Amino acid sequence: MKFSKEDIYNALDSITAPGEGKSLVESKSIGNIVIFGNEVVVDVVISNPTLQAKKKVEVEIMKAIHDRVYQKIDVKVNVKVNAPAPEKKPSNLIKGKKIEGIQNIIAIASGKGGVGKSTITANLAITLSKMGFKVGVLDADVYGPSMPIMFDVADEKPIAITVDGRSKMKPIESYGVKLLSLGFFTQPDQAVIWRGPMASKALNQLIFDAEWGELDFMLIDLPPGTGDIHLSIVQAVPISGAVIVSTPQKIALADAKKGVAMFEQKNISVPVLGIVENMSYFTPAELPDNKYYIFGKDGARNLAEDLKTAFLGEVPLVQSIREAGDVGHPVALQNDTPLEEAFINITKNLVTQLVKRNDDLPPTEVVKITTMAGCSAVNK
Repeated sequence: MKFSKEDIYNALDSITAPGEGKSLVESKSIGNIVIFGNEVVVDVVISNPTLQAKKKVEVEIMKAIHDRVYQKIDVKVNVKVNAPAPEKKPSNLIKGKKIEGIQNIIAIASGKGGVGKSTITANLAITLSKMGFKVGVLDADVYGPSMPIMFDVADEKPIAITVDGRSKMKPIESYGVKLLSLGFFTQPDQAVIWRGPMASKALNQLIFDAEWGELDFMLIDLPPGTGDIHLSIVQAVPISGAVIVSTPQKIALADAKKGVAMFEQKNISVPVLGIVENMSYFTPAELPDNKYYIFGKDGARNLAEDLKTAFLGEVPLVQSIREAGDVGHPVALQNDTPLEEAFINITKNLVTQLVKRNDDLPPTEVVKITTMAGCSAVNK
């Protein structure tokens, strides 16, 4: 039986192209048709790359030609895929100055000093690293940098390396965590007496003139309170989220509430991932089943509930936490202890909230700061 290309085209006009809503002919998916006596070769291009879609098109073409043209035609189908490039999900760092390779930037803050914010930061970093994440810590507490001591690298100095023709600082690495701090560039007994712009410039150098490499998390240990350094950080890089550290007593909670309010201010809009309660209770070694709530009970948990943010967990008041920090061996390094379990619980809750934040909210933008008539105006 004789047949023509037109007969084949008419048969293929009855087949819908995968994902197109049109026939193979209408969507111009038919690349070429070659007839050799009783043999037909059909080239077809589809946008669906799955094996199932390719097999379905092949079977439908063969069936249409056999049913509509001639049952004994030898049909060969060449399926090619012309799938569009996958749409890239927006990075958390698409606005402002981008730090290549850093996926998530978490600010660790507290409304007041003395609540153990740096201790929590160090142990979160250790726990994330033990979980297999690549972690860096930026010690932005410019007036009281403590990370070099807590990571037992107080005598270290970052070296300069050349990257793509540029000189950059190489962060100090300890316990699998990359670390930069102004503490590396000052003497232990030297007071840092800087105005805000000087401190901000120094921080920018630590952020952008360093070779951080690939990081899943950068934790930024902020100074206590809500001031110049905080604004400098949210102006420099888009923060994925913030964690607030507090102790249970009312005076600390009042300041923690201000810290949450700062990040949630309309023109800053950094998502608060949750609140950590430090020094929650004291358990004497001789009375291991007793808990004494020296600073009050459930203060941070209740604050988190009031502010409709997550309560990430609590850390007890234990002497070994202080001792471990003082000797540069964060307590989260110790395996199979209640304290390790406490930090694992907090870290898991933090990661859960971060994943939820990245799924539900758009990328954070950096804050633009302008000065008008002696007043600081904060804009996006």
